[in-house]
Amino acid sequence: MTEITDNIKLPEAVERFVLHWGDLGGTWGVNRTVAQIHALLYMSERPLNAEDIQQQLGVARSNVSNSLKELLGFKLVRRYPIPGDRRDHFIAETDVWQVARHIAAARKAREIDPALATLEECLAAAAGDAKVSDEQIKRLREMHEFTATMDRWYDKMSSLPSSTLSRLVAMGDAVVKVLNLGRKN
Repeated sequence: MTEITDNIKLPEAVERFVLHWGDLGGTWGVNRTVAQIHALLYMSERPLNAEDIQQQLGVARSNVSNSLKELLGFKLVRRYPIPGDRRDHFIAETDVWQVARHIAAARKAREIDPALATLEECLAAAAGDAKVSDEQIKRLREMHEFTATMDRWYDKMSSLPSSTLSRLVAMGDAVVKVLNLGRKN
C-alpha cells in the first residue's frame, strides 16, 4: 500500500481523501497509485512535478511516471508549464462534473463498448443455433437492449454542459421525491 511520507505532511483530511480515493480506484479497476496521484493533484492548489508527487506519496519514480501517463490518457490531469522550469508539472481537472465525465468515458470504453459488441456477437450466433432456446434469445435481447439504452443515455449525457448535468440530477431528485418513488409501502 502506498504510504504518504512524513517529510511532506499533508493535512489529515487531505491525506485521508488521497488514501481513500486510492482504495476506490482499485474497486473501479484503476491502479491504487494512479488514483492516489489523481487525488493528490486534485487537492493540490499548485502544479506538482513528478518529484513532488514521488516525495509526497513515497512511491517509485517509474510508478509516478507511468501513473501520470495513464491519468493524461484519461484526461484527468494535464501538463502545466512553469516559466523557467524545464520539468513537467501537472494539475488535475477540478470540475467534478468533468472528472465524472472523463471517468465515465474511460469505463464506457473499457466495459460497455466490449459488452455491446459481445452481446451482438452472441445474438448473431444464437440466431443460427437450434440449441439456444427462445427464452435464452429473449434474455440476450433484453440484456442487449438495456446495454444499448445505457450507451445511448451516456452519449446524450456526455455532450451536455456541466451546469445542465447538475440541474438534471437535481431535477431527478425532485421527481423521485414528488412521485414518492423508492419508498417502501
